[in-house]
Amino acid sequence: MKKIGILGGTFDPPHNGHLLIAYEVLHALSLDEIWFMPAQIPPHKEAGNVTKSTDRLRMVKLAIDGHIHFHVQPIELERQGPSYSLDTVKLLKEKYKKYDFYFIIGGDMIEYLPKWYKIEELLSLLTFVGVGRTGFSHHTKYPIISLDTPLFDISSTFIRNRLRENGNTEQLLPPSVRIYIEENHLYE
Repeated sequence: MKKIGILGGTFDPPHNGHLLIAYEVLHALSLDEIWFMPAQIPPHKEAGNVTKSTDRLRMVKLAIDGHIHFHVQPIELERQGPSYSLDTVKLLKEKYKKYDFYFIIGGDMIEYLPKWYKIEELLSLLTFVGVGRTGFSHHTKYPIISLDTPLFDISSTFIRNRLRENGNTEQLLPPSVRIYIEENHLYE
């Protein structure tokens, strides 16, 4: 049985914090792979505030290039409408019957679990893995694997703001992602 970690999100843009989390979970749980899964329209975000999916997908591919255990899973970008995790996981379970899935979430999403669409059904299909995020707790009534990972206190929002102000992002983004952003005039 192959063990796959799923790291979902808007990845707007993907940054070194995402890569750090992926490495930490991959090794802590002895997973076979981490699948980066960009969301089409996350139910908790407004569609108009998200960079085009083609740009976000390209940036994720650039960010993970050369990492043999990291892959892109574009399944949510291939669907229309809001990206509910339950619908996505059902599709993945149909397609990959012999895989065990571990859904990686930060502390902000751990606190949000009670509001997830059909959370009880989702919990029957996979294992949640909670990683640290400054200002958020791992406490939840739901069964999750809680990992103590190094905190890279950065967010995509912070990076977008820094880019709009022409600030330094050198150690925050993979160089290939930073070049893509500059060449395509994203976040100006």
